[in-house]
Amino acid sequence: MDTATHVVMGFAIGGLATLDPVVAETTVNTQSVLVAAIIGSQIPDIDTFLKLKNNAVYIRNHRGITHSLPAILVWSVLVAFFVNLIFPGSNLMHLWIWSLVAVSLHVFVDIFNAYGTQALRPISSKWVALGIINTFDPYIFGIHVIGILIWLLGGNPGYTFLIMYVIIALYYVLRFVMQQMVKSAVLKTVPDADRIIIASTMYFNQWRIAVTSKDHFYVGRAYRRSVTIFDKFKRIPIPDTDIIRAAKKDKNVSAFLSFSPVYRWEIKKYDDFTEVRFIDLRYRSNGHYPFVAIVKLTDELEVITSYTGWVYSEEKLRKKLRVATD
Repeated sequence: MDTATHVVMGFAIGGLATLDPVVAETTVNTQSVLVAAIIGSQIPDIDTFLKLKNNAVYIRNHRGITHSLPAILVWSVLVAFFVNLIFPGSNLMHLWIWSLVAVSLHVFVDIFNAYGTQALRPISSKWVALGIINTFDPYIFGIHVIGILIWLLGGNPGYTFLIMYVIIALYYVLRFVMQQMVKSAVLKTVPDADRIIIASTMYFNQWRIAVTSKDHFYVGRAYRRSVTIFDKFKRIPIPDTDIIRAAKKDKNVSAFLSFSPVYRWEIKKYDDFTEVRFIDLRYRSNGHYPFVAIVKLTDELEVITSYTGWVYSEEKLRKKLRVATD
């Protein structure tokens, strides 16, 4: 989920924790658990700072090891001990329990959007991305805000957020059912589909679709059970050539390929260089595919410049490549 949603989730978990008699019995326990819940709801995304280094490192690592099974335990312990230093009279055990709840819930909800996480590491490095909930879901965010307002107006925070999370759990079930209905509609449109990626959008009844069949890629949208295919690309296997092998060794291309499950490729030869481009088909926006990896190679297969990330126009992509060259 986005940062704002994780923040309100932290407040909600802090309010829910007041159902714990130990947390509710003293002010210091109540305040310390609230602080720990807010920090714990954010801490797995500390890897966002990797973007300051470069996109390749960020794409390869964001929501990776920081969202893994061991990391959940490590983060919760660190948060509990850190907050206990600020609130020395707090109950460390219950501080840790609610820190664990906050961190675990952060990782859990991230599984349900299209970006996903490597939450199963070290058991598996596979990206788990269910695509049921958009990165920012206005309904989930809005329900949290309503719960916080009820708390501020004097409502019981424990029961308020307990009811709220029951409603959100039902909402997740509804979204899963809706996604399955869309999948059935896609199979009617593309009967020979091998793989179907369905991702939610900010709009309740709209879904992004990327489909792989034996011979083609299909990209489209679904509105309720109505499926519209916008683009159809012939599925051409990536050739095992010197150019492709050199391109795959580039850090930006390598990061892209480690993350993207469905993409097409292009090779364009110019007088002074060869350009290899990989295009993720999941994020079509206004007829454009913004998530790409591109590398320019000399005739000797040395990298001139490369880039991976989200760009929404060819002009901006060229600017980023020039910056990378400089």
